[in-house]
Amino acid sequence: MPFRRHLLLSLATLALSACFGGSKPTVPPPVIVAPPAPVKLKIGLALGGGAAKGFAHIGVIKMLEASGIHPDVVSGTSAGSVVGALYASGMDAFQLQETAFGLDETKIRDVRLFSGGLVQGRALQDYVNQLLHHQSIEQLKIPFAAVATQLETGQRTVFVRGNTGQAVRASSSIPGVFEPVEINGKHYVDGGVVSPIPVDAARQLGADFVIAVDISTKPSGSNPQGMMNIVGQTIAIMGQQLGTQETARADVVIRPNISGIGPTDFEQKNQAILEGERAALAAIPAIRAKLAAMTAARQAAATTPAH
Repeated sequence: MPFRRHLLLSLATLALSACFGGSKPTVPPPVIVAPPAPVKLKIGLALGGGAAKGFAHIGVIKMLEASGIHPDVVSGTSAGSVVGALYASGMDAFQLQETAFGLDETKIRDVRLFSGGLVQGRALQDYVNQLLHHQSIEQLKIPFAAVATQLETGQRTVFVRGNTGQAVRASSSIPGVFEPVEINGKHYVDGGVVSPIPVDAARQLGADFVIAVDISTKPSGSNPQGMMNIVGQTIAIMGQQLGTQETARADVVIRPNISGIGPTDFEQKNQAILEGERAALAAIPAIRAKLAAMTAARQAAATTPAH
């Protein structure tokens, strides 16, 4: 009996070996899932218009850089387009400040009597192009957009290619003070008429997170003196509602306290820069917190499997 049982076990073992070929079962290799790449938000800087108040933008950029916040794209309206173009070319905040202190505004004010005493603006165009070594907008180190207003239609125009100085000149051509700029058969004036703080232009450049700098002046109840001040306040009044709507689409808005500086107060450039520094420094905690929250939300969305 034991012999018979042993024989049956041996036959069963041989049968199983024949079925499985005598090889050990294969174990599939472990599946290694790579972690998602860290999310990097594209930061946009939208610099608003305000003539001489635009020096405040330099102070804002100084504090952003000192805090390790470096915009990936820059948009500018009017004075903001001047500072924005120089910054996009690769100048850091201290180079911008050095350029500002070396600026002689009489060199960019080419008045033409036969046009009613309006500033032609060609001197501003040449000044910007000289500082940029004649780089076109496409050649700048940081993607840049200058916002202007097309005179024939009133439409907002965003220049993202072509002659940088000419685009800045178009964006800065204050109606009644500068001659309209003709480009490809169309005429352009100050971008502040339709987009005082160019948040939407920064979004068009691909910005996920927009820091807007509002240097516009709210009507103070007093009667402005001088042509530039009157025109400046008129444009500010026209653009108030538009500016409010556009800044609502920004993630953080920085508002330097420059109400005491007029659009022609070029001698107060140092004060404007200081106020820009103060306002930006106060806004850094909010910028960091919102950037961190948005980055975390994007990262979480990237790691959540699709159903």
